[in-house]
Amino acid sequence: MADGRYALYGANPSPYSMKMRAVLRYRRLPFTWHAGPGARDIAIAAGLPPVIPVLRFPDGTLLNDSTPLIEALEQRHPAERSLIPDDPGQAFLAFLIEDMADEWLTKAMYHYRWWYAPDRAFAAVWVIGDRMIGRPPGEVEQAGRAFIERQVGRMALVGATAENRPTIEKSYLRILDALEAGLPAQPFLFGSRPSLADFGLFGQLSTLSVDPTPASILRERAPHVLTWLLRLDDSSGVDGDWSAADAPLPAMVHALLQLCGDTYLPFLAANARAIADRQDVVSVELRGRPYAQAPFRYQAKCYDALRQRFARLSPSHRQAIMPVLGETGCLGYLA
Repeated sequence: MADGRYALYGANPSPYSMKMRAVLRYRRLPFTWHAGPGARDIAIAAGLPPVIPVLRFPDGTLLNDSTPLIEALEQRHPAERSLIPDDPGQAFLAFLIEDMADEWLTKAMYHYRWWYAPDRAFAAVWVIGDRMIGRPPGEVEQAGRAFIERQVGRMALVGATAENRPTIEKSYLRILDALEAGLPAQPFLFGSRPSLADFGLFGQLSTLSVDPTPASILRERAPHVLTWLLRLDDSSGVDGDWSAADAPLPAMVHALLQLCGDTYLPFLAANARAIADRQDVVSVELRGRPYAQAPFRYQAKCYDALRQRFARLSPSHRQAIMPVLGETGCLGYLA
């Protein structure tokens, strides 16, 4: 773009769109926010996967997928308010938590949005209403009904089933409880400035804080998390520091890693096995409960990327985080 601005194409009900909008705001990068129905079409026309948000760079390049977008911005603006902790060990932990938010906490977002009737009704108004502003009410209502039917029909595909419901809902509560206990003492996970892990959690939780059922749970159970989300939505005024490399990890980070170790990484490993064995179902026991869903190749790529990122750490940096990874059950899935 001739004026040097970025352009972000997304949607207000999209957690990944909210994540990237908050990232651009924190990094103080000039951008224009385009919320509307055409974001997916822009991705498809550019030969990208049909997912949002899409970011147009000042040179005209179009990219999507939030984690690669964050890394691309790090390469283009390495000295300007980075989201990656300076210490490589902390940086790996931040990538792990962000990945868990993007690929596991999103199951809670999808589950709550389409499991409960009030949430389905609200989602139809919010999602379809955003896409069809100014269209006749009857047309919007018809599109909303069709959208609900399609999304509810996909629930089993992503694991949002009656059998998996306790596991998914408990994961949401564990994340709320971890953050609620830690945020009053420390503003962000890895110091007094936000990392990509904070923004990964923010994306999903920002949507969960609006949809009726999870929002009521969040307001009652985790009021500090709600105020944290409101601050993180535009943290362009935050100036802070990373925690020292040898500082003890906050309890909230430890709790989030525990969720990675007993739930997220076992799921990723089972998903990778199912794909390797050409199975139609991922079947795994998570904290004593059976969990099953269809396998996803993208999540196998996520698992492979995490393992490669861990392997690339220097021996000293890998050694520094091995104790916490071992304590939380993560290490065996990464080494």
